[in-house]
Amino acid sequence: MDGFDLIIFDCDGVLVDSEIIAADVESKLLTEAGYPISVEEMNERFAGLTWQDILFQIEREASIPLSASLIDQSQKLLDIRLEQEVQAIPGVEFAVSRLSMKRCICSNSSSRRLDMMLSKVGLKKLFAPNIFSAKDLGPDRAKPKPDIYLHGASQMGVPPAKTVVVEDSTHGVHAARAAGMRVIGFTGGSHTYLSHADKLTDAGAETVISRMNDLPGVVAALAEWEGVL
Repeated sequence: MDGFDLIIFDCDGVLVDSEIIAADVESKLLTEAGYPISVEEMNERFAGLTWQDILFQIEREASIPLSASLIDQSQKLLDIRLEQEVQAIPGVEFAVSRLSMKRCICSNSSSRRLDMMLSKVGLKKLFAPNIFSAKDLGPDRAKPKPDIYLHGASQMGVPPAKTVVVEDSTHGVHAARAAGMRVIGFTGGSHTYLSHADKLTDAGAETVISRMNDLPGVVAALAEWEGVL
């Protein structure tokens, strides 16, 4: 694995199976607000985006004014659901135990929520203190912008070209590619959909896996191949 000195994991949908819970909460709130949308459509269109960015995008597309209170409502409802329901993605501990390079997490979720989820499922010990939130960088720094990935690599002391990212969303793949990093797509979360792997590949993922147990072998294979950035 000489090709990589750092592996960066997204959190939601990669380490914890939280995207399906978020999509359920958010689809219900949007439907009640006059924008009917299914959980499946939420997953396909908006996975990886912040709730605020989702609201802005829907307002632009549909010309529907959405109340700012939806932001607070979503956060409160989602925190309750996550604390009760979130589970780890199977195979994460196995995969991490077989990866020898540095590792960290780069996420659009808040540091508080990351701490809660990772502590609940027992994964925090594998990554702490190298857990980075785009919200801590300031406003308008979330994926699909590359800022959080560049920040994570800088904090870990590794250049982007020596970094591989594991991402489940097209927005996250775009962010990692814009940061000059190579990307492995992941479709093992409950929020996956029929064209998920194809969309990740189209966004720039070099390969896609659906089982975390396959990650060490895929990282080793990519390390032997220089790829194209």
